[in-house]
Amino acid sequence: MPNVLIIDDESSIRKVLAELLKYEGYTTEEASEGDEGLKKFSQKSFDVVLCDIKMPKMDGIEFLEKALQLNPDIPIIIISGMGNIEKAVEAVKKGAYDYISKPPDLNRILITIRNAAEKKNLVSVNKILKRKVSHVQEMIGNSAAINKIKSTIDKVAQTDARVLITGENGTGKELVARWIHEKSRRSHSPMIEVNCAAIPSELIESELFGHEKGSFTSAHKQRIGKFEQASGGTLFLDEVGDMSLNAQAKVLRALQEGKITRVGADKDVDVDVRVIAATNKNLLKEVKENKFRLDLYHRLGVIIIHVPSLNERREDIPQLTDFFIQQICSDYGQAKKNIDVRAVETLQNHNWTGNIRELRNVIERLIILSGSVITPEDVRSYVFYNNGHDSTLLETEITTSS
Repeated sequence: MPNVLIIDDESSIRKVLAELLKYEGYTTEEASEGDEGLKKFSQKSFDVVLCDIKMPKMDGIEFLEKALQLNPDIPIIIISGMGNIEKAVEAVKKGAYDYISKPPDLNRILITIRNAAEKKNLVSVNKILKRKVSHVQEMIGNSAAINKIKSTIDKVAQTDARVLITGENGTGKELVARWIHEKSRRSHSPMIEVNCAAIPSELIESELFGHEKGSFTSAHKQRIGKFEQASGGTLFLDEVGDMSLNAQAKVLRALQEGKITRVGADKDVDVDVRVIAATNKNLLKEVKENKFRLDLYHRLGVIIIHVPSLNERREDIPQLTDFFIQQICSDYGQAKKNIDVRAVETLQNHNWTGNIRELRNVIERLIILSGSVITPEDVRSYVFYNNGHDSTLLETEITTSS
């Protein structure tokens, strides 16, 4: 349901507009002056703003300039008296979506608001889609560990050396793999991802190498496997430690000879693939327990990059927090929320078992449930309490950071 903020010092105008919009299914909030409107604008998410141009204290032009600094994606429609048309035109030049003359034509108001709300929605969707199809998300952080990873990526990307990325779940192993591919000579070709943990062991060979029609019961047509799909590019074997020993043997052959054989076929297929693998397991321990081939480990681990847990790089949490607040608020089409420095310090003291993934989820929860400023109390209420952590310990941390 679109939410409209109405800012006008004339209560009769606000009442007429609010009743009209509510009848049409909109939700509305009102403000009698620019200062009050700007405060509401900074605290809540609106789809459209209707703002009078002539008001005491802060006029419509000043409100427009300050509101666009907070969130340039929310359409602002200026309401102008006949003597203020020149100012209304000036407002449009400064970024207002449109202006409407007083006394307002109700039909035109409804059409303009509907078009403005649709534009705002399209802008939000477009931002999300652009991020999904754009180049790889940057690696956030300036800790020694992250800077070392960035340096290693720069050194190995231009080679075809195989890379094994290790680290806990949620630390960003896939992001490291994507940056290696993005900076490599193969970046014009696809990076194909295979989650070895998500594919049943009896289907992993077909997934990796493909199969011929009729090679098994459900093989109704020929299928091209991930190795062939990635030829010329990069194959990312995520959670490689969960691959069956039988599949490991065939992957080893593919790495040694640059050839694969589809299930049910008698001819080899040449493939030109750079393999990057990732795991959250200790593969040498898996080798000792006869769950992973030592020769495959050495083939995959020409270069080994360890991604540290978030607990090992707590100094990056303020920068990560700011990045996620900016990103999530932008996705939601609302002004960027501020966060109290003590709340950030409290987040730094948390035991991040879910790493970066957990931090992002926490920030999203705080943005949804907190006020205009995220406080240490918000963290206590919406993060630690919900996660079942000891509130006594948290209170001690907040008191200490104060």
